[in-house]
Amino acid sequence: MSFNIGLSGLYAANKQLDVTGNNIANVNTTGFKSSRAEFADVYAGANRLGVGKNQVGNGVRLAAVSQQFTQGDVNNTGNVLDMGIQGQGFFVLSDNGSRVYTRAGAFQASKDNFVVTSDGLRLQGYAADSTGKIQKGVLSDLQIDTSALQPKATSLIDQGINLNSSAADIPLEVDDGTGAMVPNLPFDPADQKTYTKSFPTKVYDSQGNEHTMEQFYRKTGTNEWTMYTLVDGRNPFDPSSTAPLTGTISFNSDGSVKGMTADNTGHPAGSSFTVTNNTFTMTGWVPAVEDSAGNWIANGAAGNADGMRLSMNSTTSYNTETARMSQSQDGYATGILSSLSIDSTGVLFASFSNQQSRAIGQVALASFANEQGLQQIGGTRWTETYTSGIPGIDAPKTGTLGSVESNSLEASNVNLTQELVELIKAQSNYQANAKTISTESTIMQTVIQMA
Repeated sequence: MSFNIGLSGLYAANKQLDVTGNNIANVNTTGFKSSRAEFADVYAGANRLGVGKNQVGNGVRLAAVSQQFTQGDVNNTGNVLDMGIQGQGFFVLSDNGSRVYTRAGAFQASKDNFVVTSDGLRLQGYAADSTGKIQKGVLSDLQIDTSALQPKATSLIDQGINLNSSAADIPLEVDDGTGAMVPNLPFDPADQKTYTKSFPTKVYDSQGNEHTMEQFYRKTGTNEWTMYTLVDGRNPFDPSSTAPLTGTISFNSDGSVKGMTADNTGHPAGSSFTVTNNTFTMTGWVPAVEDSAGNWIANGAAGNADGMRLSMNSTTSYNTETARMSQSQDGYATGILSSLSIDSTGVLFASFSNQQSRAIGQVALASFANEQGLQQIGGTRWTETYTSGIPGIDAPKTGTLGSVESNSLEASNVNLTQELVELIKAQSNYQANAKTISTESTIMQTVIQMA
């Protein structure tokens, strides 16, 4: 019996050496989780009645090799597709349709722009539609869309302008001395005496061509200003004309917008210049270009189908310098993919040459009720089992799922100092159990000699 006890001890010590050696060998393996050998004692006839008081054990057995899913250090790499998980969760990979799971986030782009591991397994996540909205619900292969970003015609301009309330009036009409009103300094964009201040704004047509819309403001009375609008120096509705669109803005005594009017006469059919809720709307813009002969003609593009809105809600008239405090417009030219970034929730953002950015997908993470039940399959990967339970898959930072750190990789969680101590302990255990067998052999020889 003692031989068997000693042999079980040797076997256990050998398994402990195997587990410790494997941990040490993977001290630099990305995403590796260390293991621990767990042992249990053995008793023959443990279910018999009335023998437990004098029962002698039969040795030791390997009860389990449990994985330790503690967090490894997340170290910067500088590669945007390298991802480390800070907290719980596993990346989901597709292995010819079968799902496997990993903490090793060293990814790269394939020839088809799918996000893959070095051996071609595709990272799973949620796709985004053409507007950048993430489509959650169905997992798919994450792919980096390298196509150009379609241009967008300007539809809204928000003007944050202050028009100086104490500026000198430039009246539109004056009394000629006989009681008749005659024009006084007609507006001329080339003559700065005919307006108080001008503000240019870049706008875009449906093909992404850039145009300059310029607005000229002229103080024409107490708390009243006239606005003249040209695009590329031309009438927005008729490129052959230089006559501007005209509107007026009146202000309350506190400097806020009181009311607005627009001259909506004389425009081509299908064109209009109107006011609604302190917003000028220009419908029917004809984007133009100057040809080789110096004539302005339509360039074949169009403005926004719903018109170009010019919001004046942020416009004021205070006793301070006439200036543009803020401005925004929502149009842009064609964009070429220039860079990629990934935020902590796993959303992949594509940045384009036109200063726009858009979500093109989101990494998914999986969690398990019992991580210890996962089956290791090599390559720092696991598969689910009955013991692990089914995976709960969602976006990073949802529920108990951790966050994603881009430009980083999670290092092995092996504590080398601890493993070296375990190595010494396993060696001592092996030697001690070998001594048990050696002692039993000596006793056996003595008994035989006495016989």
